[in-house]
Amino acid sequence: MTQLSLLHSLSPFSSLSRFSITPPPRFSLPSFSIRAMTSHIVGYPRIGPKRELKFALESFWEGKSSAEELKQVAADLRFSIWKQMAEVGIKYIPSNTFSYYDHVLDTTAMLGAVPPRYGWNGGEIGFDVYFSMARGNASVPAMEMTKWFDTNYHYIVPELGPDVKFSYASHKAVEEYKEAKALGLDTVPVLIGPLSYLLLSKPAKGVDKSFSLLSLVEKIVPIYKEVVAELKAAGATWIQFDEPSLVLDLEALQLQTFTNAYSELESSFSGVNILIETYFADVPIQTYKALTSLKNVAGFGFDLVRGTRTLNFLKSGFPSDKYLFAGVVDGRNIWANDLAASLCILQVLEGIVGKDKVVVSTSCSLLHTAVDLVNETKLDKEIKSWLAFAAQKVVEVNALARALVGQKDQAFFASNATSHASRRSSPRVRNENVQRAVVALKDSDHRRATSVSARLAAQQKKLNLPILPTTTIGSFPQTIGLRKVRREYKAKKITEYDYVNAMKEEISKVVKLQEELGFDVLVHGEPERNDMVEYFAQSMTRRPMKGMLTGPVTILNWSFVRNDQNRHETCYQIALAIRDEVEDLERAGINIIQIDEAALREGLPLRKSEQPFYLEWAVQSFRITNCGVKNTTQIHTHMCYSNFNDIINAIINMDADVITIENSRSDEKLLSVFHEGVKYEAGIGPGVYDIHSPRIPSTEELADRINKMLAVLDNRVLWINPDCGLKTRKYSEVEPALRNMVAAAKLIRTQLASSN
Repeated sequence: MTQLSLLHSLSPFSSLSRFSITPPPRFSLPSFSIRAMTSHIVGYPRIGPKRELKFALESFWEGKSSAEELKQVAADLRFSIWKQMAEVGIKYIPSNTFSYYDHVLDTTAMLGAVPPRYGWNGGEIGFDVYFSMARGNASVPAMEMTKWFDTNYHYIVPELGPDVKFSYASHKAVEEYKEAKALGLDTVPVLIGPLSYLLLSKPAKGVDKSFSLLSLVEKIVPIYKEVVAELKAAGATWIQFDEPSLVLDLEALQLQTFTNAYSELESSFSGVNILIETYFADVPIQTYKALTSLKNVAGFGFDLVRGTRTLNFLKSGFPSDKYLFAGVVDGRNIWANDLAASLCILQVLEGIVGKDKVVVSTSCSLLHTAVDLVNETKLDKEIKSWLAFAAQKVVEVNALARALVGQKDQAFFASNATSHASRRSSPRVRNENVQRAVVALKDSDHRRATSVSARLAAQQKKLNLPILPTTTIGSFPQTIGLRKVRREYKAKKITEYDYVNAMKEEISKVVKLQEELGFDVLVHGEPERNDMVEYFAQSMTRRPMKGMLTGPVTILNWSFVRNDQNRHETCYQIALAIRDEVEDLERAGINIIQIDEAALREGLPLRKSEQPFYLEWAVQSFRITNCGVKNTTQIHTHMCYSNFNDIINAIINMDADVITIENSRSDEKLLSVFHEGVKYEAGIGPGVYDIHSPRIPSTEELADRINKMLAVLDNRVLWINPDCGLKTRKYSEVEPALRNMVAAAKLIRTQLASSN
């Protein structure tokens, strides 16, 4: 058996198959003459520079390729990532940052915390159970999905309770370390730490909501000990525990749980260096003290890009025998690092912790950036010089590490300085008209003149919708044919006339399908989201057609935002541009306009003291987009896959006429705020089924969900819709699911009519 075939027979999903693949060559690390450069990467994108993993997963899920072929793609990606970092000269190369779906789900698999509904009976967890938890299957729904802290990354929420029997059920971390070791690479295995894992979890269905998830720490620590022991036996010299929850405003019990967990783990740390990595914000001072007082921990990692105040804590005291992993290269944006400024910070840190104790690192995992700038062959040359994707950030980290030990690449630093000077002086980054427009904004521009109840009455008179109106969020499946037409147009193989006609045909098909299914408010399906298709869609039907736009806060939070001005200023500028689009749609005869704010919650700062200001400008930005429309123009918005309960008042303050919110994966927990007495006068569509799962809910199941919603919501405000757009699904899944959804709405309407 070849070297790598042995590794894959021991893979975390080896219950599916054993196979032989051609191993990459063993890799030799570069050596350097001056004292060892200390450079580190928190994590790296796993999708591949050309989205290789995405396509391999889709092919596997569709039954077009085997598990062996999927594993081969994964192995090739891992090797290329490790090799790239080693060639650059990174000393601390992470492993176990690759995932087939989600690293939190990987930890759930490692701990054997599989909900009973997936029928797992022990043993190593394979693809069948793993992907059922992630996506659901024909018989059971997926686990809840929500945002990873304040990023756009989604994770699968663990479902825990007092009866969970934890067991070491996925050896992925150890096997990927061994895989790298066999290739000549000594990596740093990365694990989500026990505190963060428990704080990212929720009580399982049927478990009392008051159950303390932190009480499970005593049950999971022994499994962490097993993992550490296996990693040590395999030869690991460093292990990284990611504890991003340490940047939150932790309560005393939470912080004590962290200290207790690592005190319990302390004995297993003997003989290996432990790094505890934090990121996304400053670590509060009490947490900083508790963290840096831990014994048998060799190093601590801090985000010094978003956590700028942490530098003051470091100046006030840092243990002399510990390593400081200084996250000075931004892991969440695509702008080139200011190398000169970062080097100054690093030199200050050297004076605090000692020359041999500073490790140059990224602020967080590079998972949140684009992969490689090399692939951007059509990007404007000047703009390209301002950017650094994940591959380029690895080079930046190493360049800073080399400079710190006297090996400064003068040409590289000079080129970097030139790029920054170019960006600062470029006329592309300043538009006086836009700046004046933002300054001119007045309070009266931020809210529509009449109340939502008055507007809904005017809109109902014009639209004449039934109770429980049915609609979708916007997008319909992106078919193979549709993608082909788009590729041919971009490649100039077809004319714009042919392309527009193809889009019209697709929209016509989507409109006819919705009419046949009996929808009350239609969408054009978003074959391309631009004015060209939105304006003529209403002419295809007599039923109301929604115009679709993305809101300013979502554009901001789903973009790599300029870092040379305040985020709220950028958001106001975007809002003004969208206001023009909204008014154009209204003039074109569109009576319902959806302005999606799917990402409003995910941008909420992690520290409570910073949240009110964010919510203030985020809500204002949304209201700016539609404050000037008529009473009869109905404004919808959409949010997805976040915990909205804690910002429900801000959502109400957005003053939308109708809001659709993801609710189907979260056991209707959104509805709890209405149980608790929150008054919401606008229309609301909580989402009656999960579009990220391939399963098709029955009419009876959907009717049951609608009835649960009606227990806390007035039937005059409730809308019936899927929980998100349908572009990732197939028509073979979409059509029956939507048919059942409309049938469920009609069934409940009949029941309501007969009861009156």
